[in-house]
Amino acid sequence: MKAIINIKQLLVTGDYSHPLKGKEMGQMSYVSNAYLLIEEGKIAAYGPMDNYPHPDAEVFDAKNRIVLPSWCDSHTHLVFAQGREDEFVDRIKGLSYEQIAARGGGILNSAERLRKLSENELFEDALLRLNELIVLGTGAIEIKSGYGLTLADEEKMLRVIKRLKAKVNIPIKATLLAAHALPVAYKSNKKGYIDLIIDQMIPQFTKEGLVDFIDVFCEKGYFSVSEMNRILEAGAQYGLPPKVHVNQFNAIGGVSAAVAHKALSVDHLEVLNNEDIRALQKSTTIATALPSCSFFLGIPYTPVRELINAHVPIALATDYNPGSSPNGNMNFVVSQGCINLKMTPEEALQAATINGAFAIGVADQVGSISIGKRANILITTPLKSYNAIPYHFAQSSIDEVWINGNSPTQKTSNVTKF
Repeated sequence: MKAIINIKQLLVTGDYSHPLKGKEMGQMSYVSNAYLLIEEGKIAAYGPMDNYPHPDAEVFDAKNRIVLPSWCDSHTHLVFAQGREDEFVDRIKGLSYEQIAARGGGILNSAERLRKLSENELFEDALLRLNELIVLGTGAIEIKSGYGLTLADEEKMLRVIKRLKAKVNIPIKATLLAAHALPVAYKSNKKGYIDLIIDQMIPQFTKEGLVDFIDVFCEKGYFSVSEMNRILEAGAQYGLPPKVHVNQFNAIGGVSAAVAHKALSVDHLEVLNNEDIRALQKSTTIATALPSCSFFLGIPYTPVRELINAHVPIALATDYNPGSSPNGNMNFVVSQGCINLKMTPEEALQAATINGAFAIGVADQVGSISIGKRANILITTPLKSYNAIPYHFAQSSIDEVWINGNSPTQKTSNVTKF
């Protein structure tokens, strides 16, 4: 057994039956001057130090430190071939995301590069990235396909994610995003590509146990609402809940359609209208904001305050990908939630922990300090209060990351085996 004692503030405590929304997001549940007991990698007990049971345990003194659940990053594209620094320079020179995509950049660029790498090469690169993110505090993650755009290459990506699940002992969810862009080979046959997704990819990948969710990039120039409906209906037949890209650049009715399909989350939402917000109000769908993407591309930020005021649950995620958000640091995302999305620290911290866990269906395992959940936790440097975590936007206030109750000895260490 392990005991963390003298915790200044133990955050996001309690059991949660649903994602937080409205005023709930602004009410942080925590214990001051607390202890936390960990047994066999799981949270065994917690409470104020006045009630500390003094077990025979390995003790960590957290004096002046804050302990909270690890980050739950519910939207990433972690498996990719290499960065797209050339496009970064193009944007500096004035080209938009859409203009770069129109001339063969963007997603198609990543797909071309990915085809040239073997599964083993992709796996080793992705494993390195994932270990780096864990050291930064990520204790659960969703990873999408979508840079393959062929049957063989989408399967290759999903096999890499399956290998990551077997190698790294944190909750990992795989999402099929074959409807990410139209591949060159189907430039004049969009229906043919959608048929490929529906008739071959979804049945084959679910049979092989490679996929947990289904996703579509519903956006002008990519996939329409009616096309998304076809793909989500096909996914539902194989038990795949939707988690969809909508409203990044345009509001075209994708939010209402996703809600009708009982989407677990709708992600991006940089452009919203009243119809979208009303649809979300009537649903259990989580709105996932991706502020690193807005920061990097210089596009509008998700109007989170409007959504919170409308009692829509909010999650925060990195959108880690080589084109529009080449950063998987959830500490930066939490700070962005406060600085650019105008969330309070309570709202941002809970959006990145318990609500992120609900957004990938792992809230029964992680996301809060609850008895029986995995001891995937973060221990900060000495801080005056949890408000300082997002305040230090250019640096991490996280000193130690414990996964299943164990801590890497160094921040640069390989943390695959816990």
